[in-house]
Amino acid sequence: MASGILMNIQEEVTCPICLELLTEPLSLDCGHSFCQACITANNKESIIGQEGKRSCPVCRVSFEPGNLRPNRHVANIVQRLREVKVSPEVEQERNLCAHHGEKLQLFCEQDGKVICWLCERSQEHRAHNTFLMEEIAPEYQKKLQSCLQRLKGKKQEAEELEIKVREEMSTWKIQIENEIQNVQGKFTQLRQILDSEEMKELRKLKDELGVILKELAESENDLVQEKLLVSNLISDVERHLQGSTMELLQVRLGKEPQSETLALKKPKSFPKEQRRVFRVPDLRQTLHVFNELTDVQRYWVQVTLNSPKSENVVISPDQRQVRYASSDQCYNAYWNDNYEDFGVLGSPVITSGRHYWEVDVSKKSAWILGVCGEKCEDIMKLPSKLGNCGNGNCQNVYSRYQPKNGYWVIGLKHYCVYNAFDASSFSDPVILPLSLSVSLHRVGVFLDYEAHTVLFLNVTNHGFPICQFSSCSFPQNIVPYFNPMNCGVPMTLCSPSC
Repeated sequence: MASGILMNIQEEVTCPICLELLTEPLSLDCGHSFCQACITANNKESIIGQEGKRSCPVCRVSFEPGNLRPNRHVANIVQRLREVKVSPEVEQERNLCAHHGEKLQLFCEQDGKVICWLCERSQEHRAHNTFLMEEIAPEYQKKLQSCLQRLKGKKQEAEELEIKVREEMSTWKIQIENEIQNVQGKFTQLRQILDSEEMKELRKLKDELGVILKELAESENDLVQEKLLVSNLISDVERHLQGSTMELLQVRLGKEPQSETLALKKPKSFPKEQRRVFRVPDLRQTLHVFNELTDVQRYWVQVTLNSPKSENVVISPDQRQVRYASSDQCYNAYWNDNYEDFGVLGSPVITSGRHYWEVDVSKKSAWILGVCGEKCEDIMKLPSKLGNCGNGNCQNVYSRYQPKNGYWVIGLKHYCVYNAFDASSFSDPVILPLSLSVSLHRVGVFLDYEAHTVLFLNVTNHGFPICQFSSCSFPQNIVPYFNPMNCGVPMTLCSPSC
């Protein structure tokens, strides 16, 4: 009984790292104690953050190295245990077979048990491989050492993964906090803008009211004076009417009363139907459209321009800009008899997924952009002479820009005429005029290969949709398409940061 209690106490004061009685025990805030040497060596492998914190090997609760404190009470108990000698009877009981009372000297490999010589001859172990404990111990010691190394490796791997997770948590926390501050800052700016616009509108209304009231007050004063004049005239007329016949006739024979020539000044009127009335814009719709733009911008890809086929088209060294460059007299490629193809294909080649890019078309008078099949340039061969535009043959210029020919594009001509080119049952495409409230300076192109859609967005106007092609029959390979037309102003591919 006493020996059992002694063993329990010994387990309580055993170091969880070396599994020996505690030496110079140090306690953590969580209550666990370790040998000073063990916890010091373990600290070098248990860093869990960049702030110098470490974790308890037992419960993984973090602690500060400076909070380690000597546990003298536990040290005294360990010292007493070291002085106590286990009785020979107890020591002998540990080394004797529970069934036969013989000394345990053999190891059964099949059952993984320590047995005596009588157990070896029993029916239970007769066909098993047995070895002397001294012979088999080194082999098992190697296995345990190998197992220990693997476990330490797993522990180190887990700690490294833990560090990475904590670092990622910290990174995400910083990123989200920055985005929160950015959103709060942007909405603060919006509120300031709204407050400023509100003050302007209120000031305009107050100024308008001041002008109207001033004009009406002046009209009121004029009417008061005219009313007084009319009252005086009435009094004169009434006085003459009440006089003698001689006086009445003398009035009529003399100067006529002012009542016959008096004209009242009419007050100035302010027509209500011609007033400027403030209308609140649909900010909710604007924010909704802007959020959709933000969603598609997640699929931004780095698009570059391939070499042009026309000598009159120049690509910048970084392959991000294309422009028309010719010494010939400028002509409008949309409406000219002589048509030259200024189209340029882009990279990457798209075979799946969602892709988005933006193009700066500021100050251009004409352009075409969108997507097309990779082989469209080789399939489509346009004549150099298209005939007289006055007869309508200039429409042939557009014959290539049909979805059935592998083109999903929009374009500009004459600085302000925007068109989309749709499919037609005839050779010529249907040219759809695009009505835009804000001119295009920056165009976003979003291609969803699996959904078979191409969407054009007016980035200049917060991402409002320009045009969408649906149910597109894409070829296997799709590429971005750019045509600067005969306008010398460049088309420039934008980067997400600009």
